[in-house]
Amino acid sequence: MKVSELSEKQIIARMTPYLPVGGSTLVGPGDDCAVVEVPDRRFVVTTDILVEGSHFRSAWSTGAEVGARAAAQNLSDVAAMGAKPTSLVVSMVLPADLDIDWLEDFAGGLGTEAFNAGAGVVGGDITRGPTLVISVTAHGTLAGDPVLRSGARPGDTLAIAGTLGRSAAGLAALDSGAVSGALHGAAVPTPFQEPVALYRSPKPPLSAGPLAAGRGATAMMDVSDGLVADTTRMAEASGVSIDITRYGLHDDLAALEKAARSLGVDPVQWVLYGGEDHSLLVAFPPYVLVTAPFRAIGTVGEYGTSRSDATRSRVTLDGKQVTGGFDHFAPPA
Repeated sequence: MKVSELSEKQIIARMTPYLPVGGSTLVGPGDDCAVVEVPDRRFVVTTDILVEGSHFRSAWSTGAEVGARAAAQNLSDVAAMGAKPTSLVVSMVLPADLDIDWLEDFAGGLGTEAFNAGAGVVGGDITRGPTLVISVTAHGTLAGDPVLRSGARPGDTLAIAGTLGRSAAGLAALDSGAVSGALHGAAVPTPFQEPVALYRSPKPPLSAGPLAAGRGATAMMDVSDGLVADTTRMAEASGVSIDITRYGLHDDLAALEKAARSLGVDPVQWVLYGGEDHSLLVAFPPYVLVTAPFRAIGTVGEYGTSRSDATRSRVTLDGKQVTGGFDHFAPPA
């Protein structure tokens, strides 16, 4: 059955059973607005858009995987502020020929991810259009001051929670044809199983955000556009320089070695420049011992104000300048 065969009310009715209410929801879907409890008097809010063919391909990913991805990338931004997710609002543009079973799978994947994070899906909107578009807005509540990307200071330790390079490796495997988009789970060749799974459905370390805040993190952000690009954003916002150490990236490089060899790629490219693992990049004061789920990957330093300083990258890898990362609006090469 296709979307074109159902009314808006019927489509929503097919999706609703998969969507959790959430413990902070006072008034859920059905009224003009939802009402969500905010004990701290402050809340964080973020939004992301996914477009078929640009951010995902339904030929490669199930509806459940796309739903989980749509939720995860927003929930990760909430966690990056040191907040706990409370609610999601989801709006979609649906092509007339979209299969309703795919849409139900999408709702199931999104709902499961939201439920596991303790968040409710409290509303949204659907309309018809030529391309499948998904927009998710996430809200979260704070237990203290938000952790901004602008707070890193010289002497801090740079740390990461989560994986690096996996999503980029999974995309490369699917895009190159090394892995057929029709293969899932154990059917995917061993070197690519984790990368392809995390490309299709990222697993951000959501609990690490509030944990980092509680441990005194000075700065934090979600890694969505690549380690170098997002570390540069943190360095610029904080007015510092940051040196990443290759030693600190050892676990990620080792995990991707076989997949990289299969494709003739240097895994460091995926780890430094690949995005959408949605890990958390954190700066901790020097007196904080970095322990699991975090691992140290670099140090924060001074950034001079001379003309020569202004022309150099704020981010280095073992002292050598590095730049780059994903940009939606970058001109074609």
